[in-house]
Amino acid sequence: MPHEPDAMSDASRPTLKDRFDTGLRDARAAWGGVVAKTRWQIRFWFIALAIGIAAGFASLLFRRGIEGLQTLLYGVEDVRMLNSFAESLPWYWILLIPAVGGLVVGLILHRFTPDGRVRAVADVIEGAALAEGRVETRAGIASALASLITLGSGGSSGREGPVVHLAALISSRVSDWIKADGITGRDLLGCAVAAAVSASFNAPIAGALFALEVVLRHFAVHAFAPIVIASAAGTVINRLEFGDMTEFMLGDGTALEFYQEMPAFLILGILSGLIAVVFIRATFISERVAGKIQRRLGVPRWIRPAAAGLILGAIAIRFPHIIGVGYETTSDALTGQLVLHEAIVFAMVKTAAAAITLGGRMGGGVFSPSLMIGALTGLAFGLIATEIFPDISGSETLYALAGMGAVAAAVLGAPISTTLIVFELTGDWQTGLAVMVAVSMSTAVTSKLVHRSFFLTQLEHRNIHLAAGPQAYLLCMFRVSRVMRPMDSDAAPPAEKLLTLVEQGVYVEGRSTLERAMPIFERTGLDFVPVVALSPSDGPPALEGALYHVDALKAYNRALAATAAEEHS
Repeated sequence: MPHEPDAMSDASRPTLKDRFDTGLRDARAAWGGVVAKTRWQIRFWFIALAIGIAAGFASLLFRRGIEGLQTLLYGVEDVRMLNSFAESLPWYWILLIPAVGGLVVGLILHRFTPDGRVRAVADVIEGAALAEGRVETRAGIASALASLITLGSGGSSGREGPVVHLAALISSRVSDWIKADGITGRDLLGCAVAAAVSASFNAPIAGALFALEVVLRHFAVHAFAPIVIASAAGTVINRLEFGDMTEFMLGDGTALEFYQEMPAFLILGILSGLIAVVFIRATFISERVAGKIQRRLGVPRWIRPAAAGLILGAIAIRFPHIIGVGYETTSDALTGQLVLHEAIVFAMVKTAAAAITLGGRMGGGVFSPSLMIGALTGLAFGLIATEIFPDISGSETLYALAGMGAVAAAVLGAPISTTLIVFELTGDWQTGLAVMVAVSMSTAVTSKLVHRSFFLTQLEHRNIHLAAGPQAYLLCMFRVSRVMRPMDSDAAPPAEKLLTLVEQGVYVEGRSTLERAMPIFERTGLDFVPVVALSPSDGPPALEGALYHVDALKAYNRALAATAAEEHS
């Protein structure tokens, strides 16, 4: 029977027709997967477009709301001339408007937020990293209203931070509606942020890069196309309302005359970085001092914004340029209409006013103040430099432009998008080399002295360690109760062993995160620790389960792998 195995072998081999049918089935399955993926991608792009349009309109309405409130309260016809118009108003009016505005802000935040704090860009960054691209709804709406009243009544901050958070509210609701996972939620959040920034500044390129660089903090390819679509939509909304106009008009003579000036821009970058550090630290000192005074005097938290508004009003009597966003003074600096002592004094006063506004929890953002402080710093530096070296110096307004970008980039921790925002705000692309040199130096200096940026420093003060990267903050994403082995599990250790450890004070709460649990493993060298629920009446802890070291490490490694996959996809 030597031929039977060969016959059986031949019978078991797939025929040419079988191979063709198998290949055809595989091809159909692959094609079906491609079609399904393409359909979802197209739908996602339409969702991104819708979010971009909605965020663009939100930004536009927020801006118009501020302008309408300023017109109502101050009686100015052109809000871009608010600072100079305020000089003609009675002093008591300048004093009272910010104070009353601060009182209204305090009442809103006291009623609708758990901590009386305005939500802004730092909260959006936190939502992207730790909340699958979602932000708070109730506190977010209250913060947007509070910031609108703050800026409309003379608060010395910017409108971009509130607009970014307002746009994030839109994307969060859409993400909840479509039940988006973490990656999709973050991408939609980036779309909303890009559209909001683009609509605020008429800066589509910078808006897209800001969302990637500052909020998502990666440049994954899969996120780029929808974010660009949303950014373009936001820009269209802006241009339909305001036309294809830049925010600032520069004077003549901003060309870089000689390459010998490059060392001066390096020095300006270092100075701008130090100024940015002063601004950041002044804001947090103001926050800390205001908190101590509030606790020591026992005043309600809703009084705090009103007190800050009263101080701002007193400053504005002498220095009305601190009122509102301050684009008029920024424009004066960029066109060289201020003398040296005005530039220096205005920069100092604006720094103090912005710190008081933010430390007093009145609301608003930091970008517009940093633009103004930077332009004034650059102008003062340029006036000195051109006076000392007149033969090799260009225009002092070029230094104002470079300083504006350098301080803003250092405060935001966003050198790429801020450089582009400066170009798109001014329409001047010929002086890019000087701006880039100053921006690179300022961000290098500031990142060594604070936690990389104003926003990441804010989060660091809340014990949210995003500045160190995913390896530092991913442990915060996991509740111990999600990773532990419950007591009714067969894999749980004996209850006697767990109770013995609890009696020795070695345990972790179920509602804690792995960030709290991991140091216990390092300190004790145990394979597992008890998980308990503490009694509110000082009773003994109730045993819930056990957290194994290996389970915590597995969860952490999976999160690291998912983060790396998202950032490199």
